[in-house]
Amino acid sequence: MDDLIFSVPGSTQNQAELDKLLSSEWLVANGLGGYASGTVCGVRTSRYHGLLIAALPSPLGRVVMLNDLKEEIEFPNGTFIRLGAENRAGQPLTFHSMDFVSQFRLETGLPVWRYTSGDYVLEKRLVLPHMQNTVYIVYTLIEGEGTIRVHLSPQANFRFHGDTVNSGLEATYAMTVMEDRYELSAGPRKLVLRFKLYGDNSTFTFRSERIHDLVFWLEEQRGFYERGMLWSPGTFHMDLRKARRATMVASTHSWETMLALYPEEAMDAEYRRRETLISQAAPEAGTGPGRELILAADQFVIRPMGRPQDAARARASGYDVHTVIAGYHWFTDWGRDTMISLEGLTLVTGRFVEAGSILRTFSHYIRGGLIPNMFPEGEKEGLYNTADATLWFFHAIDRYLNYTRDRSTLMLILPKLVSIVDSHLKGTSFNIKVDPDDGLLSQGEETYQLTWMDAKVDDWVVTPRRGKAVEINALWYNALRLLEQWLREEGAADRAEFCREQADKAYKSFNERFWYENGGYLYDVIDGEEGNDNACRPNQVFAISLGYPILEPSRWESVLKVVRDRLLTPKGLRSLAPGHPDYKSKYFGDLRSRDAAYHQGTVWAWLVGPYLDAWLKTHPGDIDSANQVLQTLVSELNLTGIGFISEIFDADYPFIARGCIAQAWSVAEALRCWVQLHSAKNPE
Repeated sequence: MDDLIFSVPGSTQNQAELDKLLSSEWLVANGLGGYASGTVCGVRTSRYHGLLIAALPSPLGRVVMLNDLKEEIEFPNGTFIRLGAENRAGQPLTFHSMDFVSQFRLETGLPVWRYTSGDYVLEKRLVLPHMQNTVYIVYTLIEGEGTIRVHLSPQANFRFHGDTVNSGLEATYAMTVMEDRYELSAGPRKLVLRFKLYGDNSTFTFRSERIHDLVFWLEEQRGFYERGMLWSPGTFHMDLRKARRATMVASTHSWETMLALYPEEAMDAEYRRRETLISQAAPEAGTGPGRELILAADQFVIRPMGRPQDAARARASGYDVHTVIAGYHWFTDWGRDTMISLEGLTLVTGRFVEAGSILRTFSHYIRGGLIPNMFPEGEKEGLYNTADATLWFFHAIDRYLNYTRDRSTLMLILPKLVSIVDSHLKGTSFNIKVDPDDGLLSQGEETYQLTWMDAKVDDWVVTPRRGKAVEINALWYNALRLLEQWLREEGAADRAEFCREQADKAYKSFNERFWYENGGYLYDVIDGEEGNDNACRPNQVFAISLGYPILEPSRWESVLKVVRDRLLTPKGLRSLAPGHPDYKSKYFGDLRSRDAAYHQGTVWAWLVGPYLDAWLKTHPGDIDSANQVLQTLVSELNLTGIGFISEIFDADYPFIARGCIAQAWSVAEALRCWVQLHSAKNPE
């Protein structure tokens, strides 16, 4: 079944077509945090594009191993066509294959290109086997007589994942040949990329070549150095006939692991694995965009390579360690994003084992009543600068229990949840503490960004929000009520009563103090450095959307009307309403310019989830309106990150996709809402 088809024009007739080609990207992940990615037309535009970005053990982290592949097809009459594209400084952008490529599509989430030249039709597909730093690039002759010759020249510049395109780990490369096995290695780090060919009459021609002045235009657009260099050891050659396959395999694994499966076996296994993911998910998700969202969700759930202590601890307890990549290309695993995404990525998809593993893994990292905000690339320890990730942990556990009734995991974590509440009442890091006068949670420390609105440039925290933030207190109240519920269920009545008293106090104070009468909505922050902040932001939605809403119901309709009228867009909610002095309509430019706009108007797709939760609580019978909001977002699946939903969008029309092309909570919340709305529309 062809899931998503992206039409590729035979030539670029205008700038709009060119922009679409250059901004439409594909991505395949391997379950370890590694991936392959590029533009559908083959132009390298980003430092994060490559055919194999491997996830290696700490301290390496993710490393770009195979950047690109020069591909030429030789026909029986001696003519050549070159696939892909090239962009060199001082030369026009060259699309080698635009007159031949007729289609790009995803088959069960995996990329396939189709090329047509005269009577010949050739397909190329790319597969990353699950849990391996390996890529299979497979060529199949669909139509055409005689034998064609495939010439493949790998191009590499081993470098750390986030390094600029002009950097590299090693200065010299060596190509070693052992019969039909090839090893590309570099320097004292002993990084090795192994190659194996599966095809008729396969040979290799050694020809060392450095390709200079390659331009990565997206890096330039984002304010980074844009010129890089790649090295090629030579060219592989294979014959290809009708209905046959020619395959190049590249891997960082040992020869024993790499040769364990033939290409057909590896491909069949990966396709079967993906079909199994679809079959085990909620039935409402198994067709249309839901199917694509299931496959997208799988790309974010990983077993981290860089933290062996996690793996050892998990296996000793009888399970495998799992976590969530917050977004591709540049995010690692983040506590907040993981907890918000847990339901959509793992629970509606029926992946309960992974969900439990994620919760248990993060519970081991609780320090001073906080779970980590994020784990830096290649590091074993997390950073704890977050006021909300720990409170989202309670929400994630609640959703997990609703699906699984797994009391054993709750019993394992429950004492730690009690300690979290105690730490917040006493005061913990970053001035995160409950005000004993009103029971509300305050946070904030100079130079730290502690809420999800966390943009920071050097020492400039763009939206510091120090004080009592609206969503932090909605989450705090929800956590207290959940803990009260769980403690009562376990017979700890005295402790449960204490949580009830704290929750009642917070509820009363919140409704007395957060209501902004003149606007008919909620203050974003109270008791801040400059008093109460009446900026109209989406954070107030959480006062309605969470399992235990802290806002009294009589005010729900007023808040939602303001949010709908001032913040709702076809791609999600604006982070700040137009008309505010700090409002930014576009997210573009260098890092400082982008971060200045990150939470000052920029639209966030994941906020569709809490908005629809709040909408359905307030308008339980209006499923159609909710569905219209969701449909405009899932149309993004075939636009930018093909098969994914982007992180953010410009705040005004035409709402251009920005940031990461594939964001965990964007996908997770869209999938969760898709299932929720289909279930509501078709009750059993």
